[in-house]
Amino acid sequence: MSLASLDVLQHPSLPQSSITLFEAKAKKKVSFEEISKELGRDEVAIAALFYGQARASAEDIKKLSDYFGIDHATLETQMAGFPDRGKSIEMPPREPLIYRLYEIVQNYGYAYKAVLNEKFGDGIMSAISFSTHVEKEIDKDGAAWAKITLRGKWLPYTRF
Repeated sequence: MSLASLDVLQHPSLPQSSITLFEAKAKKKVSFEEISKELGRDEVAIAALFYGQARASAEDIKKLSDYFGIDHATLETQMAGFPDRGKSIEMPPREPLIYRLYEIVQNYGYAYKAVLNEKFGDGIMSAISFSTHVEKEIDKDGAAWAKITLRGKWLPYTRF
């Protein structure tokens, strides 16, 4: 199994905690799935912590510190404050897998919008009150399929 690592040249805007966490992950040779089981959170949520795209709770920091043997005070300092989300890559993205996700929204975004508006009315799906899950499916021919579930709270637009 190959493990995700961090190329700081591709992500120069990430926080110091990203470097600290990815170095510890590489040293311990663990997957996000393994870390998620230790922390009791979804693997995508854990990866978001590693990329500085989610805010870590005090409990997350303690568990990460204990699991990786990172000095707690150092990690707490590095992960303090609020994440500066969305600046880790340029848009449109050039990394092929991320571009394909972007392409899904380009191709089907208005179709999703139309169907969601018909079902829920005028509004948006939250990316804050949100969860996601990634699964690997194998079809009858042995081909691997990626299944990504997006679950967001519906936020109706209000009159003012």
